[in-house]
Amino acid sequence: MSAPATSAPAKISPSRSDFDEKEKEKDVRTSNIVAARAVADAIRTSLGPKGMDKMIISPNNEVLISNDGATILQNLELRHPAAKMLAELAKAQDIEAGDGTTSVCVIAGSLLGAVSQLMAKGIHPSIISEAFNLALNKSLEVLVSMSVPVSLTDRVSLVKSATTSLNSKVVSQYTNLASIAVDAVLSVINPATAVNVNLKDIKLIKKLGGTIEDTELVQGLVFDQTASHTAGGPTRVQNAKIGLIQFCLSAPKTYMDNNIVVSDYSKMDKVIKEEPKLILEMCRKIQKSGCNVLLVQKSILRDAVNDLSLHYLAKLKILVIKDIERDDIEFICNTIGCQPVANIDSFTADKLGKADLVEEVGTSDGKIVKITGIPNPGKTVTVLCRGSNKLVLDEAERSLHDALCVIRSLVKKKFLIAGGGAPEIEVSQQVTAYSKTLTGITSYCVRAFAEALEIIPYTLAENAGLHPISIVTELRNKHAQGEINSGINVRKGAITNILQENVVQPLLVSTSALTLATETVVMLLKIDDIATAR
Repeated sequence: MSAPATSAPAKISPSRSDFDEKEKEKDVRTSNIVAARAVADAIRTSLGPKGMDKMIISPNNEVLISNDGATILQNLELRHPAAKMLAELAKAQDIEAGDGTTSVCVIAGSLLGAVSQLMAKGIHPSIISEAFNLALNKSLEVLVSMSVPVSLTDRVSLVKSATTSLNSKVVSQYTNLASIAVDAVLSVINPATAVNVNLKDIKLIKKLGGTIEDTELVQGLVFDQTASHTAGGPTRVQNAKIGLIQFCLSAPKTYMDNNIVVSDYSKMDKVIKEEPKLILEMCRKIQKSGCNVLLVQKSILRDAVNDLSLHYLAKLKILVIKDIERDDIEFICNTIGCQPVANIDSFTADKLGKADLVEEVGTSDGKIVKITGIPNPGKTVTVLCRGSNKLVLDEAERSLHDALCVIRSLVKKKFLIAGGGAPEIEVSQQVTAYSKTLTGITSYCVRAFAEALEIIPYTLAENAGLHPISIVTELRNKHAQGEINSGINVRKGAITNILQENVVQPLLVSTSALTLATETVVMLLKIDDIATAR
């Protein structure tokens, strides 16, 4: 006798919170998250003052040593599109704030880790995106509430902020870079009215030799080229009147290849004598205008100056600096107040710039030309970077650029906040408290966002050789007691008031890092397929 047929259990319809991902969507999202997190993990060890440096070897065997997140990612060969997005993220942070490029990638990697855990629980990407945007808005409120206003006339606070930025660099032991960065920015803006800084007004010139302590700020111009020494021309000129030419001081050439057949010796002599006559006439016109220092733009078609013209200029006691790059023309004109001249007929006295002194100065690695004593200082400045080898010099330039960007961030948004992981822990705690006022899945996602931010203090402690779990737990405890400026002091290996330790950073660095990281994560979340274009 057959057994009675049992009725099949009724199928429970899934609630709206359950999201059953299709296999392909799951694979694409997993691939994107894994690739982006791999990039974040690769540079995580270089976060903070005790972070490690990366050595990158290019295909042509050039070596680069840096711990700047944007520089590292820019030089890595990334194939996966999601990994490239993280490199673009670091670049965007570099453009917006100039500092915090490693932090922004680490935060993005941690948020992606939180996303993969939430999606494993069946939460739809759209719900996660909305919750993350809610959490971001709350985070920005918390950061603004814990910031301290700063005045651009308060030089000490600006130097502290620049020093914090330089602490994580190879050149951190040199204290002069921070004050040079502050003085450079304050030289080219009006502290009372400025809302932004054009960093193109601050030129960095690198010269091998000496140490980083020999780096100096020059109120004027510095040229890496030497003055022309042909026929014993001058190398030092006082009360200089400086002309900038964009035409060639050499015999003209035809636009096409032409041959001139000369049948008579007397005609040949006439042709040969014509060139010196033409060049001498041009040099006399330059002298007649009162010019005693001549800057010659580099020419790609033919020699901008030849030996004959240099000989005549030397006899006329005119100092010549040749091979001026086209990109530098605008900077030179802004600095000394000259105008570029494209034709010898328009070379007049009103086109000349002025300076008290133009002189060639010897360094351990060749000579440079300095132009000082400009009539209207305050438009541009030049920083002459020195270093014992090329690697140190390049890193000093990058570090100085970061410090300049930090001061620019303070000009844009005149607020400082504590460093050392203090803002991240405070945001994490307040956003967690905020999540308890929400209901349903959104509350769960907001809490995951808050927990992900703890990666910054965790990594700072880990890179400093401290015990990350006990440090982060103690940090949470201090913040729960209302000590909002408590952070990780990596030098003492303990939790201290970071503001009193002078570890400060611009508010813009933190707000920009959180905003950009969240936007990138939300964008990666929305991708459910990758198609190759034909």
